[in-house]
Amino acid sequence: MAKKETRITITLECTEAKKEGKPASRYTSKKNKNNTPERLELKKYNPFLRRHTIHKEIK
Repeated sequence: MAKKETRITITLECTEAKKEGKPASRYTSKKNKNNTPERLELKKYNPFLRRHTIHKEIK
């Protein structure tokens, strides 16, 4: 029997771009859902805003 995958692919979307009316930047990443069951937040670069912003995991 095959194991369930613990690493899943997630999408990170910028939270500040919507407030300013600019396109939201998106990144894909992988996370271990056993170690981090809650949604992930990372600081990533948004090329539309030309600065680092907080990106949250979306479904």
